[in-house]
Amino acid sequence: MSDSDNTRASLLMLGSMAAFAFEDLFLKRSATALNPGQVLVMIGTVGAVFFWLAAASKGQRILTRRAFAPAALLRSVCEGLASLLYVTALSLIPLSTNAALLQASPLVVTMGAALFLREPVGWRRWSAILVGFIGVLIVLRPGTEGFQIAGLLTVASVIALAARDLSTRMMPADIGTFQLTTWAYISIVPAGILLMVIAGAAPVLTIPATQWPDLIGALITGLVGYWAVTAAMRVGEVSFVAPFRYSRLVFAVILATLFLGERPDIWMIAGSALIIGSGLYTFARERNLRRRARLQTLSKVPVTR
Repeated sequence: MSDSDNTRASLLMLGSMAAFAFEDLFLKRSATALNPGQVLVMIGTVGAVFFWLAAASKGQRILTRRAFAPAALLRSVCEGLASLLYVTALSLIPLSTNAALLQASPLVVTMGAALFLREPVGWRRWSAILVGFIGVLIVLRPGTEGFQIAGLLTVASVIALAARDLSTRMMPADIGTFQLTTWAYISIVPAGILLMVIAGAAPVLTIPATQWPDLIGALITGLVGYWAVTAAMRVGEVSFVAPFRYSRLVFAVILATLFLGERPDIWMIAGSALIIGSGLYTFARERNLRRRARLQTLSKVPVTR
């Protein structure tokens, strides 16, 4: 891939992370004013219809047995569970704290790939994962007055997201992106219904006019974010583009400061620095190992004349 492709992909990734940060802001305000479960049902329904139509335009079928294959079913369940946990956490803890904990996701994916997919992970990356988890503990601060138990919901959501990403790796490559995204949005609907049942909350039939801008904003920014992150991963080199995911925390902190009056303290900043630093090291290490493997393979190929 050319440098221009990577540049374009990095800009798309930055745009997608900004969109997701705005989505989190809109979701937090919606889930605080309304029942989080109902918010999930509404977002999931409209998003599923949108991507279903997009999939149909590409000739990708949604109602197919492949949606119930073990890997696809696991991915959908993990997506729904992650959404349930994440939106609940958004309604309970500061947006900036939520965003900081979310940055541990790549580390959990690396750990899961080593434990369940038998991918080789050396002591350096295991050390980086440990440092990242120390950063998570610093953000959470268990055993202190600043500890917010609802933060564990975000941690659980990160684990579910990692399981979703690992199950994606086990799926056939010919399954379309719009198929995957539609199945993901469909899975959010029963997750939202389950959350409403758990909370014992009845749906609000007449939504106040003041809530519609946040609901519509969450839907639009979520759709834009999904499109941009998919385009980024297809246009650019994954190892080059992936680190730009950490920009989501920067956007989230700025929005939380401007619109919610949050002020991240030194503990959250220090913990975030450890999480992001260890994640960046992991990405760099993986990129270096892939480059070495590629050069090793090329050196063994006989030269043809």
